[in-house]
Amino acid sequence: MTILASLVQPVTTLLDKFIEDKDKKNAIAFELATMAEKHAQELAKAQLEVNKTEAAHKNLFVAGWRPAVGWVCVLGMAGNFLAIPMANFALALSGSEIVIPLIELSTMMPVLMGMLGLGAMRTIEKRAGVQRDK
Repeated sequence: MTILASLVQPVTTLLDKFIEDKDKKNAIAFELATMAEKHAQELAKAQLEVNKTEAAHKNLFVAGWRPAVGWVCVLGMAGNFLAIPMANFALALSGSEIVIPLIELSTMMPVLMGMLGLGAMRTIEKRAGVQRDK
């Protein structure tokens, strides 16, 4: 936001030079200051419409990519926190020196957190009664 403020400040100082009406000058300065925020909201609304269209599609490859990504995340988490530690425990009990390394989850966690956010939106849709029935 500081970058935006640094860009808006010179424009508002120019308004002081060219517009004498203080109310009109303040209205234009406010419009300039909120322009980026309005643009971000419009982009988010457009993405929500795309998401709705994709989710309503009959083809599994269009509507099913989100569940597939979710299941990949579930399998990664299950492997890292259940299967690998249990396998390492069993290997240690058997006297083996083999240790299975854990999966690096730093690239998967942002995807998982985004999916959890979408899950929350889905819950809100269900409560509002606007979910798609199969």
